This record gives sequence, C-alpha cells and structure tokens, in this order.
Amino acid sequence: MSDAAGRLRAICLALPEAEERETWGAPTYRVRDRIFAMLRTGDGRISLWCKAPPGAQEILVGADPELFFRPPYVGPKGWIGMRLDRGPDWQEVAALVRRSYGLTAPRRLAGRLS
Repeated sequence: MSDAAGRLRAICLALPEAEERETWGAPTYRVRDRIFAMLRTGDGRISLWCKAPPGAQEILVGADPELFFRPPYVGPKGWIGMRLDRGPDWQEVAALVRRSYGLTAPRRLAGRLS
C-alpha cells in the first residue's frame, strides 16, 4: 500500500462508524453501507473520489485543474476527484473527506464531527 493510500485510510476510518470495503478492485470507505470516499488508481494516478456539495466541483476544478478533476461515473452526480500522487495538503484531504462523510452519514453520526 502506498503512503497516500495509508494516509487516506487513516483519515476515513477515524470517522464514526466508518468501514473499508473493497469494491471494483479498490478500497471504498462507507458509513452505514453508503460510500463517502474511494481510492482510485486505475488511470495511473492515485486519487480520492468523494461527494461534494452542489457547486463545489466547479469551484475546485476551476481553481486548480492539476489537482482536482471531475471523476468518471460519479462526477455527473457532483463528486470531486483529487490527486493524491502530487504531495497534497493532507489537511485539505481530511476536510474534503469529512465534508463528504457529512453529506452521506445519517444526521446523528454527522453531528458527531464538530
């Protein structure tokens, strides 16, 4: 496992009731069986795919298209892709994962993120 994959795993599994499950040949991170983050490597780059609030995808991709992208399959639903193979700001990665978790988890669990 790469360092980026290990760091992403630690961020995701620190969230309430989060669990890891391999799906489509890669780790997915879930809360109550709903995916909030995925590690993707199929296109030759290591990246995080996660949910984003409405409008965030356009803002992030517009601000830094070298770092952020619209992932296939889930991009049309507003998910964001972030490259992890270029020395990302891990606080930013954690913030994106926490936001995605908050959009996915039941309110009671999401409320524990304060």
